[in-house]
Amino acid sequence: MSMESLPPQIMQYQQIHNLVQAEFTIEEAFIEHDVPTFFVTLQPNSKQAFLRLYKQLNAMGLAPFFRKRDDKYELRILPKPLVKPSRTTTNIALFLATIGTLFATGYLLSLNWTQYHPIIGAAMFAAAVMAIIGAHEMAHKLASNRHGVEASYPYFIPGLPPLGTFGAVIQQKSLAPNRDALFDLGMSGPVTGFIVTIFVTIMGLQLSQLTFTLPENASPLQVPLLFDLISAIFPPIGQGTILLLHPVAYAGYIGMLVTMLNLLPAGQLDGGHVARVLLGEKARTILGYIAILALIVIGAWLMAILVFFFIRYPHPGSLDDVSPLSMSRKLVAIALIAIFVLTVAPLITL
Repeated sequence: MSMESLPPQIMQYQQIHNLVQAEFTIEEAFIEHDVPTFFVTLQPNSKQAFLRLYKQLNAMGLAPFFRKRDDKYELRILPKPLVKPSRTTTNIALFLATIGTLFATGYLLSLNWTQYHPIIGAAMFAAAVMAIIGAHEMAHKLASNRHGVEASYPYFIPGLPPLGTFGAVIQQKSLAPNRDALFDLGMSGPVTGFIVTIFVTIMGLQLSQLTFTLPENASPLQVPLLFDLISAIFPPIGQGTILLLHPVAYAGYIGMLVTMLNLLPAGQLDGGHVARVLLGEKARTILGYIAILALIVIGAWLMAILVFFFIRYPHPGSLDDVSPLSMSRKLVAIALIAIFVLTVAPLITL
């Protein structure tokens, strides 16, 4: 019987079998619940072999799932889920709304500054915060594009003073091909936002002032270690024992806060992606509950509630959940821990 006379399902299975066989040594092959399934031999180049297979199957509208099942390594080939197109009008509307709430917050923060009209301070604050959050989210988007992961454009979230925003999110519509890609998706935003935050804080501190008296409507703010380090290297102008933060410097503080919260090892937060890659699903869940307790202790009840809902759902991992993380990314993970420590700040004052 020729291949052309075979039923379409059998022809597709044979085609999939040939593709898998070209990259892996097949120990056993069968169809389980209409899903082509292969037990394969793990080999030193399995990560590269999987990526080649992934690209070929992706062009056919299929997705390979590589998992360890008991003591065997299993490849299951499933149809790619349909991806619903994003409505960019929603992204634009939320973007404009967030600019509005940031502008209003910046206006209130600028009332203590007599050097210029509060509208100027409001514009500077809104631009600084959007630069930090925008860089964070666009880094995620670029990392998604680089690894072939379908993702939406950022959804900015407007908020009320004293922050003016609750950050932004990107909707990931397909799984990362392997652990390296998932790690890159998680770390790209915090690292990029952290770098922009440093520059924003430096500029903001140069605009801030030292004084001996605290304005009547001002309130004290506990800042992270990173903020103190930057202020020691790039001290503000004036003399006194009280630092009156310029709205741009306060934007730098918000950037540190956003970075720290995103690095919490919980749920679908950036730190949750990294924890899933480095430690596995069980450890990620345990760390998520520890993060909730820590947030409650420092008074961040709203964030604790959000994280609780995040960790209720298991992390899907990556398509290739077998191949190890590259050594260079393990070194970056150490840098992420350092960034988290530097940006930790008490939230009880918010």
